[in-house]
Amino acid sequence: MLIILSRTKQYLRKNGYFYKKEYIRPLLTPDNIYIFRFGRDRLDNRLIIRYSHKWTGRQRINEIDLRLHKQKHPRIFENESELLNYLEGHLLKHEAKVRAREKEKQHEISDSASK
Repeated sequence: MLIILSRTKQYLRKNGYFYKKEYIRPLLTPDNIYIFRFGRDRLDNRLIIRYSHKWTGRQRINEIDLRLHKQKHPRIFENESELLNYLEGHLLKHEAKVRAREKEKQHEISDSASK
């Protein structure tokens, strides 16, 4: 049996991210849904994997949706290789931007409290 997103899980563990997995079996569609939440401090990033089974019993990934920090419009990938290429290029840069914004907010709050 294919382990869904095994390379992605290894990449996240290597870079210090934690994750939580959930499985949903919708009643009205033949696809299975696997929800994968991850992040460093908060689990605010989300992967939604829609997959089905072939007639041989193997799993086939139909679509991977990625939402970084609660984005409104997800990035959609067809396979894990495309997802990993995107994560390697954008995830660490995006984390740095978010942390810089949080530090600025904390700095503004501390400045207004000291006045």
